[in-house]
Amino acid sequence: MTLHTIFEYSHKGKSSVRFPISGDLDINNLLPEGMIRKESLLPELTEVDVIRHFTRLSQLNFGVDKGFYPLGSCTMKYNPKVNEKIASMSEFTDIHPFTPDEISQGSLQIMFELQELLGEITGMPHFTLQPAAGASGEFTGLLIIKKYHECNGNTHKNEIIIPDSAHGTNPASVHLAGFKVIEIKSSENGWVDIDELKKVVSDKTAGLMITNPNTLGLFDGNILEIANIVHEVGGLLHYDGANLNAIMGKCRPYDMGFDIVHLNLHKTFSTPHGGGGPGSGPIGVTEKLYKMLPVPVVIKKGEKYFLKYDLEYSIGKVLASHGNFLVMLRAWVYINMLGAKGLKKVSETAVLNANYIQEKLSPYFKRAQDQRCMHECVLSGAGLPNGIHTLDIAKRLLDLGYHAPTIYFPLIVKEAIMIEPTETEDKKTLDEFIEAMIKIRKEAESDPEILKQAPVNTPVRRLDEVNAARKPILKYSEII
Repeated sequence: MTLHTIFEYSHKGKSSVRFPISGDLDINNLLPEGMIRKESLLPELTEVDVIRHFTRLSQLNFGVDKGFYPLGSCTMKYNPKVNEKIASMSEFTDIHPFTPDEISQGSLQIMFELQELLGEITGMPHFTLQPAAGASGEFTGLLIIKKYHECNGNTHKNEIIIPDSAHGTNPASVHLAGFKVIEIKSSENGWVDIDELKKVVSDKTAGLMITNPNTLGLFDGNILEIANIVHEVGGLLHYDGANLNAIMGKCRPYDMGFDIVHLNLHKTFSTPHGGGGPGSGPIGVTEKLYKMLPVPVVIKKGEKYFLKYDLEYSIGKVLASHGNFLVMLRAWVYINMLGAKGLKKVSETAVLNANYIQEKLSPYFKRAQDQRCMHECVLSGAGLPNGIHTLDIAKRLLDLGYHAPTIYFPLIVKEAIMIEPTETEDKKTLDEFIEAMIKIRKEAESDPEILKQAPVNTPVRRLDEVNAARKPILKYSEII
């Protein structure tokens, strides 16, 4: 019997048509009319034309390899090229996710060792590497919180407390996990308002999710009291680890009283994450939550490594395979390359750089808080002369050769400008950026139109973002 591959499609509401794929099939009978080329002539280009075309395209993009990228809360820092070299090795790229354990020992060893390293950094005794990004890690942690309360017969615990300075993904993850969001306001100094927290905690409190340092770039000095308040009503604490790069080697989430921590390997540990991926958001948990982790987890027996699937109360899988392995590999290389002293130096330098920028720009821009920051500083464009806004500052920076900082976030700061220099930028780069910001501040007074028209020397001029979002002009082919 001859086997034929069957191709099936449906077009413009017509019933499906099934075609046996064979050597003498006429493609014109298979494709819709609108997809068939009318002319067979293809453009002829030399190799040098093609190379120059794609080189020009690459130069239109902006990245950390091209210039300073101070995007606050996203940690867009330089990625060591040794990471990329190792992650491109065929020994890692060619292995299938479902290769048997006995012939995947090298990869499993790296995953196991990464779990152990992350545990040492955060204090958490158990980890899963499965979540695919930060928001995926948030969601996974919340599912673990739900499972924990279900196992203890506390299904009435359906509220998660979140500060108003939280990342936007926090409340989204809470809703997706089936909890009710309870938002509390920050105090005047940017920390969690303890009195507000005491008002909202109750027997319904399933947990609290918080970033520390928070999105204002501030370390909440009341974190131990916050943990006690939540634990007293039987709630759990979830650590949003987006800003871990400010405290590595200095303090650990476990010691602050957290029960769950999610990390962003693609931020803290140097793997590229522009353009929406790839990401990795491992989850660390305390002993009482181990059996609820998604499966599989990597374990070691003797000198061998295995994938363990039989966790009694596991929430199941959160990703088709075992996580974004090549992102894990890059993080494993980064951590081993720096070591404990190096990771501590990363945090110290990131904090130093952010405070340097904050102090230098304070005479020209309002500070969100009159205190030292951690890894990022938050300024404000409020009150600038001649109707200049934060958006104008961001657009002008593009003309001056810099990627704009994060703007209008956190939402609790009017005209927010969030700047994260990271540890990988030297003083010369920081000074040049500071001078650019001062130049823009002076232009706001003397030549505001140049800010309002910016950018003028980028591939694309200023866009109407509001109408683009609210009234998009969509084009599509008739064959869709």
